[in-house]
Amino acid sequence: MATVVELHNETQRARTLVLDVPDWPGHRAGQHVDVRLVAEDGYQAQRSYSIASAPETAAVSLTVERLDDGEVSPYLCDALGVGDGLEVRGPIGGYFVWDFAQGGPLLLVAGGSGIVPLMAMLRHHAAADAGARAGVPVRLLYSARHLGDVIYRAELEQLAACPEIRTSFALTRDAPPDWNGYRRRIDRAMLEEVGWPVAEMPHAFVCGPTPLVESVANLLVELGHAPARVRTERFGPTGS
Repeated sequence: MATVVELHNETQRARTLVLDVPDWPGHRAGQHVDVRLVAEDGYQAQRSYSIASAPETAAVSLTVERLDDGEVSPYLCDALGVGDGLEVRGPIGGYFVWDFAQGGPLLLVAGGSGIVPLMAMLRHHAAADAGARAGVPVRLLYSARHLGDVIYRAELEQLAACPEIRTSFALTRDAPPDWNGYRRRIDRAMLEEVGWPVAEMPHAFVCGPTPLVESVANLLVELGHAPARVRTERFGPTGS
């Protein structure tokens, strides 16, 4: 049984839960956990949530986006408090993971809350010493509806100051008048501008809603990237 030790509101709809998990075996960047809730009448609901924290961090952080019609996310985002217990099983997954030893370069593409497992990778990258980081350059392309929907915005801006990391944002709905980023959905031209040349043989990780993930993965393959080096993780309405 995990215990909530901290809560942070990332956006109006996304909240980070920092958990103390006894006997946590450690995790790899990109893995997830299953969270199960049990009502007083015995009804159970279980959902999977990506781990946001780096493997180097003792506490386990999950960032949850509230879905109004969800069974689990409204409770985690609105009702859960510090000191509350939470049934967690994990870590789970061995496909959509990145370890620093795998090297780079890295291309990370996120849509909405799909940034969460990629943030674990970025934090894992930041935990390496400066000399090691220099050998693993990263490019992040993050698509969101509005600027206010960008999860971890302040931290991403800080990470962008690192010479090994380049971040790009695409807003698909409203954008501020002084916005210098992209103002459309991710397309082939955007991936050509932001992504690594095929000759660099980057590791690509794509996470977000199913339509975005399928589109980006197909475009990367069309651009010549080896399918085996394009890892995807998708979510839909059931991942609430």
